[in-house]
Amino acid sequence: IGEIACRVIKTCKKMGIKTVAVHSDVDSSAVHVKVADEAVCVGPAPTSKSYLNMDAIMNAIKQTGAQAVHPGYGFLSENKEFAKRLAAEGVTFIGPDTHAIQAMGDKIESKLIAKAAKVNTIPGFDGVVKNVCPSLEGYPVMIKASAGGGGKGMRIAWNDEETSSNKNSKVLADKHGNALWLNERECSIQRRNQKVVEEAPSTFLDPDTRRAMGEQAVSLANAVKYSSAGTVEFLVDSKKNFYFLEMNTRLQVEHPITECITGLDLVQQMIRIAKGYKLQHKQSDIPINGWAVESRVYAEDPYKSFGLPSIGRLSQYQEPLDLPNVRVDSGIQEGSDISIYYDPMISKLVTYGKTREEALKKMEDALDNYVIRGVTHNIPLLREIIVHPRFVSGVISTKFLPEVYPDGFKGHMLTAGERRELLATAAALYVAAQLRSQKFLGDLRVSVVPAESRQWELCVELDKSVHMLGVSRSGNNYTVEIDGEKVEVSGEWNLASALLPITINGKHRTLQVCKHACAYIGNISLQLRVLSKLAASLSKHMPEKVPEDTSSILRSPMPGSVVAVSVKPGDNVAEGQEICVIEAMKMQNSMTAAKTAKVKSVHCKAGDTVGEGDLLVELE
Repeated sequence: IGEIACRVIKTCKKMGIKTVAVHSDVDSSAVHVKVADEAVCVGPAPTSKSYLNMDAIMNAIKQTGAQAVHPGYGFLSENKEFAKRLAAEGVTFIGPDTHAIQAMGDKIESKLIAKAAKVNTIPGFDGVVKNVCPSLEGYPVMIKASAGGGGKGMRIAWNDEETSSNKNSKVLADKHGNALWLNERECSIQRRNQKVVEEAPSTFLDPDTRRAMGEQAVSLANAVKYSSAGTVEFLVDSKKNFYFLEMNTRLQVEHPITECITGLDLVQQMIRIAKGYKLQHKQSDIPINGWAVESRVYAEDPYKSFGLPSIGRLSQYQEPLDLPNVRVDSGIQEGSDISIYYDPMISKLVTYGKTREEALKKMEDALDNYVIRGVTHNIPLLREIIVHPRFVSGVISTKFLPEVYPDGFKGHMLTAGERRELLATAAALYVAAQLRSQKFLGDLRVSVVPAESRQWELCVELDKSVHMLGVSRSGNNYTVEIDGEKVEVSGEWNLASALLPITINGKHRTLQVCKHACAYIGNISLQLRVLSKLAASLSKHMPEKVPEDTSSILRSPMPGSVVAVSVKPGDNVAEGQEICVIEAMKMQNSMTAAKTAKVKSVHCKAGDTVGEGDLLVELE
């Protein structure tokens, strides 16, 4: 919510336009509220009572005397009734008129209009699906509500042979009949039909296909007398045949990568068009300068279905803005709360380079230098995608994630060399911390202390394996011996910093370390424990926690609210049978039984709010 509001406010400030932010009561301290000139609370946390509450928003407009509304994306951005109400009050809607919203918002009508405008459409059924098994021939079959938005309500059926990729073409049209296409964006890396990584331009399109796609996008815009920024989505097959999917009549989430390669400020263009100005550019003025990549950083656990929501307070937050050609669009800051009420996106991380290779390398560095503490996030998955050979080669489709990770994302698998370097680094940092604890403002704590040791014998635990290491130190250089091999670690470290630049065997790396014996290499969290030789010998006497029988106990995998409970004590359930449904951040998740058994007890009911790990149902 706050991210796009901050983005619009930034351009408004540049144009000398004063802004009013609307917010729910839980967002009263949000960043977009602080940076706007005025702010009005429009209701409590539930979106139906605040950000979707037209009456409250209309009252805020009257109260402040606002002359125009930029709807951002989501919520009321494609709501024709909202646009009508604004027009009735003489308030400008910074977007297309209600006719275009209506025509493109209905997936059936939009396809018919596209056909009439000579836009390629997917051959198939054009009407309303009234039964479970309509007589459709061919795959893929995508089922979506005719007035549905976003990707959360989409269902898709694939065959086993065909793959497709998702491209979208940005269009910009004014109220005087002028329209441009602003090249394409590659949006094929998705989970649950929602985009995760995007780039512009696409590796797959050649200039002729790009031009044909852009011209068809403009034809569709002209057919509905479109005026504003909009995005036409196409599915492209392996033979570069492209087919119209839908048109989003709003600013798109991934608009920054289009801005990077064209040099246009799309929010500024939308405001100018809404005011009635003509476009300042011709099609020949629109370049493709360089390459841009966007990673959507979410408060999600990537190890659960490629990302189930996480909530919490950002106890530490540091964006990698000190790196060149890095852009971060966000609406949060250190101390912000990620709640169950809204979308879990933390930010859009964008990198730009002269070539795709350069943009990807900058993204890798930016992800390594992005500090997020307090919530679980998806940066480990993003980084694995960015460096995966298949992605680097540009051979990608909408099936990328399930094909590359058929058993789900399990995290980065350390090579023998990486494991050795990590163990050596952990040992060196442990020694540096021990030496620091003996000093006060650079001096020794007491006048009489043992001579500083230059040799240490340590035990490092990683992934239930135990390693004995020898460490020697000379100034800021540490030599660590592991299994007969030596690793050289060096660096001038401020151990209170979230980011530590480290040189390992002559290679420069960035490491993040948190207080809970956790290290981040490439923002991949790894649990380590470093002990002295004595402490290691005593640790075997510590009791071990017996793991819980997860087949008999169903716990909530994320914070959210219980939508429905399908069982009661005494019921018999089959393996895979739905037991309850949990909703979090506009997404519903079906919880199923891990085995065939009888229900022993039920610990939740519809309407309950649950936290991650809360007990829901016990089986016998």
